[in-house]
This record gives sequence, C-alpha cells and structure tokens, in this order.
Amino acid sequence: MPILLLPASAAAFAPRSTVNVVLPSKVEPWLTQTLKRINRVKRPLNSVQQHMRCLTETLSSTNAIWSLASIMVPKAPDSELRKDSNPLVEALFNYQLIHIEAYVVHVDMVSQHEVAFKLTPETIEALIEYHKDIYSVDVSASTWNWAEKEMQLKKLQDEFVQAVNRYVFRTGVHALEGLEEEGAGELLEGRGEDVKAAVMGLFHPLLPPPPRIVDVVRPAPLLPSSPGAAGWWLPNHHISPHPAPVESWNVVPSTPSPTIATCGETQPSFWSTMGMGDVQLPSPTPSFSQPYNTTSHYYSPPQAIAPIPCLPLPSVLAQQCGSSAVHGGFSSGFGWDTGFAPQYAAFT
Repeated sequence: MPILLLPASAAAFAPRSTVNVVLPSKVEPWLTQTLKRINRVKRPLNSVQQHMRCLTETLSSTNAIWSLASIMVPKAPDSELRKDSNPLVEALFNYQLIHIEAYVVHVDMVSQHEVAFKLTPETIEALIEYHKDIYSVDVSASTWNWAEKEMQLKKLQDEFVQAVNRYVFRTGVHALEGLEEEGAGELLEGRGEDVKAAVMGLFHPLLPPPPRIVDVVRPAPLLPSSPGAAGWWLPNHHISPHPAPVESWNVVPSTPSPTIATCGETQPSFWSTMGMGDVQLPSPTPSFSQPYNTTSHYYSPPQAIAPIPCLPLPSVLAQQCGSSAVHGGFSSGFGWDTGFAPQYAAFT
C-alpha cells in the first residue's frame, strides 16, 4: 500500500498556506477546459508548468472556499426545543444548518489521483460549539449518572476537538470539475453525502461503564466451638444441657434380672398405659435423685451414680404365673422391704 503523504498545512491546527499541486507530464484535457472556464483573464495553458501555476494560484486564493455539504442539527438541547403540532414550525424554530466549508490543501494527479480538503476555522468552531453546548447536554441527559461521568464527558469533548481539527476529506481528483471563479467550488456527483457521513461520525456517544459483577460472599455458619458462638445467649440466662432422649424400654440393667411371670389379661394393659414417669420410686439414697434447675425447663445431667435397677420387660413378665414370682421379682428388683409393697398393691 503506498504511503499517503500530505503537506504540513493539512496537519491539525496548522494555518492555511499555498496549495501543494502535483501534475503528470501530460495534462488531461478536462483540467485544461476547467481552468479556461474559471479564468476571467485569458492565461496561456500550453505546458504543464503553466497549468500548475494557474491551478496553484487559483486554489490558494483567500476566496477559494469550497462548500462540501450541509448538516441539520438542533438549535438547543432537546429539553429546550419548542413543541408544536405543526412539524414545519418545529423545523423552523428548532433546527439550524451548519455548512461544511473547506479549502484545498493538496492535489495529486500522479500517484493517488486525489484532492484533499481541510475544514475552515469557521466550520471547525461551529462544530465544536454545537458539540459542547447541545450535543454533550443531550448525551449527558440520556445516560445515567456515575462517579466519573463529568470526567468522561470532558474527555469526549476534548477528543472531538482533536478529531475535527485533524479531519481531512479526500476524494477523486475529478472533484475539481466543480471549480468556480476565484477558486471556490462545490462537490458534485453526490460526494457531499460522503462528507456528511464522515463529519457525523466524529460525534461519538457517551458510553457508561459496564456494570460491575459483585460476588455475594455468605458468612460461614458459626459452630458451637467457634469463638463467635459465645454471644448467642444472654449472659444471665444459663441453659442446662438437655440429655438425649431415651426410650423407657431401652434401659437394661447391667445384671440379668430374675424371671418374672404374671397371669391374667390385665397386665398388658397396665404396662401399656404406665410410663416410666408414672412409677414413683423411693430413693433410699440421694444418688437416685436428679436435681432440677428452677431457672430453666431442662434437667441437669446426673452426677456419677450407681446403676439404677429398672422394671423388667413385659415379655419377661408374661413367661411366668403366680403371685410369688411377682413378689419375688419385685422384691429382688426393687426391694420389697423398702416399702414398695403398699404402692404396688395400690396399682394392682
């Protein structure tokens, strides 16, 4: 790809200077006819040097301003525009035309066969004013607020100023057929639409930052052994540990109890209706008592005690008959001499 070289006058913020013209060894007839048409004073055009001198002087004139295109933009921000039912009234009061004018800085009819235009200072100033006072206000109002919004808006304006000063429109060298007197001219063959699209492409949108993905961190559950578990209850409220539930028939004495048999059909109903809490066992020693904590509704764990004799299973009682076996079983299991006989007699 060949290197596209432009003169120093095409750089950003560079002042206007003499047009740089490069012509081939043989001038095309259409250029000769164009120069003869625009010159009031007949000038000789018999050589390449005469064509180059005539074209350079014509395009370098202060009046050699080309009209590239015209764009319609609002006169004020959208919130200040006039609202009317007649669209013609709205167009007259709410919109204006900015004429894109430029001057020629480079003509190359040898390698690139193009002509380069640079915007005039008046056009650049009009575009910058519209971008700052109207376009920036509209894009700011159409986006949500974030911390760096004003900074991003100022950066967007600075970038537009740089871009509009660097902008150079290049087109085919046949655009010089639109040349008029004193070097002025107008783009033909629909080239103005390309200028309009290029200029409007300099207005970049204000892009808000992408939403941040926040990971929801859930705290780990506190275990009873962790230090944070110490504040789960009030300091003055003490809860005694609750003993694990034990079924009444799972408590088996450490020594095999004597075989007890009973007769009659009333015994199964008696054992099915009587729980361990219905039997009141006299405790000859304090080791059988379980302390009750009045400040809570739970029993405190018992101290180290001797094995507690328990009632025999109903299946064992059903194996034998006779009151002697029952008396012998209760006397050996609970101690008949300790005063249990009257209580048992009351139950039976």
